[in-house]
Amino acid sequence: MNLSAPTQIVFISSLVIAIIGILAALGVLAFIPLASVWIMLVAYIVLAAGCLMRGV
Repeated sequence: MNLSAPTQIVFISSLVIAIIGILAALGVLAFIPLASVWIMLVAYIVLAAGCLMRGV
């Protein structure tokens, strides 16, 4: 399995999802019905998929 750097769009989208998760944990975004840990997990999965798949 070869790892590659994620594309810029994958990195930025993962970063935006992580920031939303942090804001949800701090209570700034109280209207999001998901726990912040699940939002952060999605951000990590997006970033990991970007590293594992070539050209993504």
